[in-house]
Amino acid sequence: MQGKGRAASAALAVVLALGAAGCGAGDGAAYGREAAQAEIRTVVAGAGLPESKLPEPGEATGTAAPATERERVARRAEACAAAWQYAGPVLDGGREKYEKALDAFVAAGWTESGKRWEDELGEGAGTAGGALLKKAGWSLSARHHASRQGLSMDVMAFTATEDACMEQFTEQELDLLSGDRPGGEPGH
Repeated sequence: MQGKGRAASAALAVVLALGAAGCGAGDGAAYGREAAQAEIRTVVAGAGLPESKLPEPGEATGTAAPATERERVARRAEACAAAWQYAGPVLDGGREKYEKALDAFVAAGWTESGKRWEDELGEGAGTAGGALLKKAGWSLSARHHASRQGLSMDVMAFTATEDACMEQFTEQELDLLSGDRPGGEPGH
């Protein structure tokens, strides 16, 4: 079973994939969701990464009211997150831009929690990499997947979650969001 922090990261990736609608502004702390979102946008632009074409947490979308328990929990989780995502054609210098963004987060006061990792996906298939950073009661999960066989593409995400906000979720809710719960909605 995944740890709660890793499950929270996986759950927020699901939240972002489901889209976002109407989340709150946080608890008014000096470093809140809006500050985290602004910092992510600044770092991404400075690293030369493209603007995300996907909705940010809290951005209104055309989705209907949540119909399942998973969707209701996902809506609650949106208030805990700030993020940027890219999924598309291979980016020229994608890995270098990703690393430049990580270095910029560190320069902005985020501390690395553990080492950056990178794994081969298979001979010639590409790589997957990630890192976890911390700042002011927030955790930032960074991911880069570079597929080079079949459908060649880059997938990158920087997802920041407010630690105290995510603690309101039970293990069962986090499992539901990440699709790890038996009887859940696999493939999401």
